Amino acid sequence: MNLITTGIYEQIAAAWLTGKRHIWVEGGTYASKTYSILQFLILVAQHSLSPMISSIVSESVPHLKRGCIRDFMNIVGDEFEPARWNKTDSIYTFGLGKVEFFSADEPAKLRGGRRKILFINEANNLSYDSFRELDARTELLTVCDWNPTSEFWYHQNGLGASPDSAYIHATYKDALNVTPAAVVKNILAMGALDANWANVYLEGRLGKVEGLVYPRFDQVDALPAGDIIYGLDFGFSDDPVALVGNVFVGDSLYSKEYIYSTGLTNDVLARDMDLLRVKQRYDEIFADSAEPKSIQELCEKGFNVKPAEKGQGSVDYGIQKVKQFKQFWTKDSLNCIKEQRNFRYITDKDGRLTEKTTHRFSHGLDARRYAVSSYAFSRGGKVSAKSSIFI
Repeated sequence: MNLITTGIYEQIAAAWLTGKRHIWVEGGTYASKTYSILQFLILVAQHSLSPMISSIVSESVPHLKRGCIRDFMNIVGDEFEPARWNKTDSIYTFGLGKVEFFSADEPAKLRGGRRKILFINEANNLSYDSFRELDARTELLTVCDWNPTSEFWYHQNGLGASPDSAYIHATYKDALNVTPAAVVKNILAMGALDANWANVYLEGRLGKVEGLVYPRFDQVDALPAGDIIYGLDFGFSDDPVALVGNVFVGDSLYSKEYIYSTGLTNDVLARDMDLLRVKQRYDEIFADSAEPKSIQELCEKGFNVKPAEKGQGSVDYGIQKVKQFKQFWTKDSLNCIKEQRNFRYITDKDGRLTEKTTHRFSHGLDARRYAVSSYAFSRGGKVSAKSSIFI
């Protein structure tokens, strides 16, 4: 297997060869953290001379499928053999080496089998108890990676101080040889607009996401039964189109990311909505009223799209309406979950929080807000504690 590696891979390999028990990889976006760790695990599995099980764990199955499993398949590339892939159990076999994937929301797996090597992807999204359960059942090596958005159990328990640990700090600069120039230009431009984002995601330094707009939410497997009210935020080249479905159950708001993609024309968007079984001339879709032409085009294609209530104070009104609910996202709503973990009020030059919010992490959340606030407004803005609808 011909691999193009970065300095992060070389540091991981060096830590393994010197017998480290834990490797902690902290750093920013496009730093090759996860990709380099997977390259290392694949090579170890391929060349193992004795039975070797490596477990790759993240917070949910959708997170694994769209993250580590996708990267794993890309690395294996043309050498992938379907007969070696147990799709049911998510295990790939290389001779004596096996690589398995499972999520931390499966308690039986956390307390189950043992392994030689463990990789916890985005470890800051797992509890310390989950880490300890997994690490205790790992014989040789545990590797963890994360973006340093805020302190978590690694920092709070001083885990990097042990002599059997290796700490690796990673930034986009470590992966310039494999990152397209256009991507680097884009993330540098985003960093210029948001100092806190640049500190965490460009420089890989420990930050603190202060002033979160929606600090609390939980994850569920699927939307509950009930009418789905959709919110739609338009985008195209720089910003994604976001379609979010919402079900109201008492004081709980359940949301699911259906579409989150750039480059969608209205024709393609309509086709995708049709494939997702959004019911034409029936399902209510509240969309960004700043795009009346797009709303009209979707209506002409048979969808029940209405302009979201906007105007002076409408953003704050919508935010407050969303905050009335206990909030849930389905586990496959990966982009919206990331948005909610980072969507915050912006500080002024003196460090005081303002009423302005970050645009970078707003698209899916705006779509949800359009649905919640417009649906509430159309029914007088009152929420029933006993039913699943506004009254």
